Amino acid sequence: MKKVLKVLLDVLAWVLLITALLVTLVVFAAGKNNGVANIFGYTPLTVESDSMSPTFKKDDLIVVKKVKDLYQLKEGDVITFYTIIDGKRVLNTHRIVAINQAENSRSFTTRGDNNQIDDYLPAYASDIVGKWTGTRLKGMGKAMDFLRTKKGFFICIIIPLALFFLFELYKFISVLIDAKKSDITEEDEEEIKRKAVEEYLAAEKAKAEAAEKAKAEAEVAADEAKETADAVSETAENEAKEAVEEVSDAVDVAKDDEAEDKN
Repeated sequence: MKKVLKVLLDVLAWVLLITALLVTLVVFAAGKNNGVANIFGYTPLTVESDSMSPTFKKDDLIVVKKVKDLYQLKEGDVITFYTIIDGKRVLNTHRIVAINQAENSRSFTTRGDNNQIDDYLPAYASDIVGKWTGTRLKGMGKAMDFLRTKKGFFICIIIPLALFFLFELYKFISVLIDAKKSDITEEDEEEIKRKAVEEYLAAEKAKAEAAEKAKAEAEVAADEAKETADAVSETAENEAKEAVEEVSDAVDVAKDDEAEDKN
């Protein structure tokens, strides 16, 4: 269970990192291209009005692709282009309803799907950013706009990235600690084995010394017992000789007394 949780955290951390990097790339690419990000020919855009409803609506996120050959565009295609609205040059995404071909130029008459009349100004080749790919993410345009602000970038990108790197640093330190513990454990095991061998050899040596000492003491005791037995035997022998001599003397005395009585 712990291993599965660790894998899930790793996957979540990497998804967060990749998402943060992609958003960062979009933000910086937009900053270098007049607010229009171009990533490998694709541009994510936030829908600013409901003029194309129900195809897509305000605050949706759409993706347009750069057009390499304007002659491939046809009626019915949805394009993003620069135009003038209320005196300002802004991006607009509408559908082509007519193609205007001049001698050396081409322009496009456009109209929003939710509008009743065509756009006042045609879209010229130099104003076209790209063609809508059909990709639409509901409500994500508002989130993208928030991420492009300093506050949103800090909250949603900088903080998660910092947490990701702290998490990776924690993992790295944990690996180092585990490796260190493993080394210490191996050293301890070797030390325990060495001490066990030393204790075993010391015990065997003590047993051998005790056996030698007991043997020596037994030999001494045996010698002393032999000496004592010899001494006792010699004493008994002497005493027996003396007793025999005394009996012999007594017999001799008795004989002498008997001879005197006869006389």
